[in-house]
Amino acid sequence: MRGRIPDSFIDDLLARVDIVDVIERRVPLKKAGREWTACCPFHNERTPSFYVSPTKQFFHCFGCGAHGSAIKFLMDYDRLEFPDAVEELAQSVGLKVPFEGGRDNAPREDKTDLYSLLDAAARWYEGELPRSAEAQAYCTKRGLDADTIARFRIGWAPAGYDGVMKALGAHEPRRMQLLNEAGMVASNERGSKYDRFRERLMFPILDRRGRVIAFGGRVLQSEQGPKYLNSPETPLFHKGRELFALWQVKQANASLARIVVVEGYMDVIAMHQAGLPIAVATLGTATTPEHTEVLFRAAPDVVFCFDGDRAGRAAAWKALESALPRLRDGRQAYFLFLPDGEDPDTLIRKEGKAGFEQRLKNATPLSEYFFGELSHDVDTGSLDGRARLAERARPLIARLPDGAFRDLMAQELEKRTGARAVLEPDTAARRPVQRPVAVQRSLVRSAIALLLAQPGMADQVERPYRFLRLDKPGVDLLADLIDHARSRPGINPAMLVEHYAERPEYPALQKLMAATVVGEPEIQRVEFFDALQRMEQQVIEQRRTLLTTKSREGTLDSAEKAELRELLAARVQRPVASD
Repeated sequence: MRGRIPDSFIDDLLARVDIVDVIERRVPLKKAGREWTACCPFHNERTPSFYVSPTKQFFHCFGCGAHGSAIKFLMDYDRLEFPDAVEELAQSVGLKVPFEGGRDNAPREDKTDLYSLLDAAARWYEGELPRSAEAQAYCTKRGLDADTIARFRIGWAPAGYDGVMKALGAHEPRRMQLLNEAGMVASNERGSKYDRFRERLMFPILDRRGRVIAFGGRVLQSEQGPKYLNSPETPLFHKGRELFALWQVKQANASLARIVVVEGYMDVIAMHQAGLPIAVATLGTATTPEHTEVLFRAAPDVVFCFDGDRAGRAAAWKALESALPRLRDGRQAYFLFLPDGEDPDTLIRKEGKAGFEQRLKNATPLSEYFFGELSHDVDTGSLDGRARLAERARPLIARLPDGAFRDLMAQELEKRTGARAVLEPDTAARRPVQRPVAVQRSLVRSAIALLLAQPGMADQVERPYRFLRLDKPGVDLLADLIDHARSRPGINPAMLVEHYAERPEYPALQKLMAATVVGEPEIQRVEFFDALQRMEQQVIEQRRTLLTTKSREGTLDSAEKAELRELLAARVQRPVASD
């Protein structure tokens, strides 16, 4: 059991999902013999070294070493915790995760109680919205319809210092502790607690599974300030990684070719309501590298939409710098600067969906914005000016992943300056690609690797396991693997390895799964049983050596003397395989 999810359910889940389908929904794969391949999504590379095996239900990158089952891929790619990755996979095949003891009794580290508390707070704010004539009037003024209010779970935090605390039972010490942990209350200089959000329109911030993890609150009158107030950093909420409305975008789009980043909650909501449910917003912070990675995983094209003033231009440049290392082939970034005094909310009201879509189509490609910004105060007609442009651009272009776009950007720099774009390799992003090789292993490790390739062979291993008396590392693990494979008919390699997810042997088993096992299935079968036979012979040899040593010391009893005579008489003529 892991995270209170039964092992039997994990086995059933991994038997139902196809790792090729899971990965192909996120990374384009190409058929390569019996496997599928792609450029690795976890490091930058030009030549594909990322392989997906439908037979093993396992992925492995020979460049950076990333490997694992479909669950591990979701954990690494979507940055999910184990229970969340399991639930994500389960939803895709119509299963419900049977948390032992119930989801509400899951371990404290699952943070279930925090999620429940924040959802209850969102429901309370939603219930308060119809009670406030002022908030209702504001929503009407901003053109928010009932469907939009419900879709974004917009609510109202009324005046007063303890509304949410009373509603959520802050008189209980445990509830008060949770309110603190969730960032729902603040403290004054005397240490007294009060509601963090008061007299604000409330926007729940959802994670990638649609759970409330934080809030943003907007005042109705500009003089009240600050205009927006977000939850502080909490165990659930890290503003540098989260995007407002990403959940709603994914719910509205089965496949997404383009995603737009705007600055405010109301900008996002206006676009969604106008029929463009492709907008998200950062949460009171500049665009971070984590944001850009999440964005490009959602869609291949990202449009950064900012005001055209100095602050907007500064924010756009930070977004560009965050995007550069993530612009692998197939990904593109664009920049849309709005007229003075306008934002997406006001523009989409004036121009409608069609007008704003046209602006998006005319957005400036990253390459054009890149060279335009670096050249705006440079005289490219002079030798000195071109040298300055080359000096500015080279280190930035060097941050691009290896690929066609990086090559073309270097060529464009050379065209504009006449200087060769000699770029230092980004060693952090470029790891040497290792090709599959047959690995030298001990007999025990060879047997384990072969069993992981074909767990069904365990059914044919005779009991009792004579190799168990061999004094070598890994023998007990091999026997345990055989037992587990026998107890789960039809188990696939990924399921077998996942059974050891919380045990210290897990990393070693993953490496053995990722390593090359040479040969056709029938050849692998022959090699597996040959390895077991040679291990049994080693048991005999070890016992014979031990008894011979004791004989020389004169410490054998009568039974051991008889055993040694039998072993010497049955000595196998051929040499014994060694590790």
